[in-house]
Amino acid sequence: MNLLNLFIGVVLAYLIGSIPVAYIFGRVLKNLDIREHGSGNMGATNAFRVLGRGPGTLVLILDIIKGIIPVTVVANLLGLGDSLSLVILSVAAVSGHNWTVFLNFKGGKGMATSLGVLIGLAIQLPGLRIILGLSTLIWLVLFLALGYVSLASISAAIALPVLMVVFDAPFPMKMMAMVLCVFIVLRHSSNIKRLIKGQENRVSLPFRKRSN
Repeated sequence: MNLLNLFIGVVLAYLIGSIPVAYIFGRVLKNLDIREHGSGNMGATNAFRVLGRGPGTLVLILDIIKGIIPVTVVANLLGLGDSLSLVILSVAAVSGHNWTVFLNFKGGKGMATSLGVLIGLAIQLPGLRIILGLSTLIWLVLFLALGYVSLASISAAIALPVLMVVFDAPFPMKMMAMVLCVFIVLRHSSNIKRLIKGQENRVSLPFRKRSN
């Protein structure tokens, strides 16, 4: 492991993760600060709510890409292909999204960028693909069944380290899964409180009747 390259990689991963996509889209498309609308979060869910389906979809895709690039392009350019380096780059990218340097270290909740990190890791380490697939499936099933983005995200985050253990992923990956899980659960603390009180917003899906 080249420590200088690792340092450069961490800085680049953090800066890429720090790009506040939802904030930029809000300013460019509607001249508004997305932090002052909807849930106030700078993630794809709030972008869908405030900016509309098209911009929200682009925010989601770009937030995912913010996670993919550090563990693929940056890692390959700097020769950081070992598991520990990839984990460090992954955590740096998600930290950038959660605590962006461009907006006083206040960012999103990290779910889309964490997904991007997992996609990038699965590209680099094929053994992680089944874990990526199962964690994504858990999110999708819970979201479609219940309509709560937050509950699906929290559940998938909790399942991730369990899956890493079940499929005997490399130790650094298990540690990364624990870190990402803690990040996501803590960033969703307000959602957890609303879920407990029955006040969390549910996404209206076309095949489900809206409950009163």
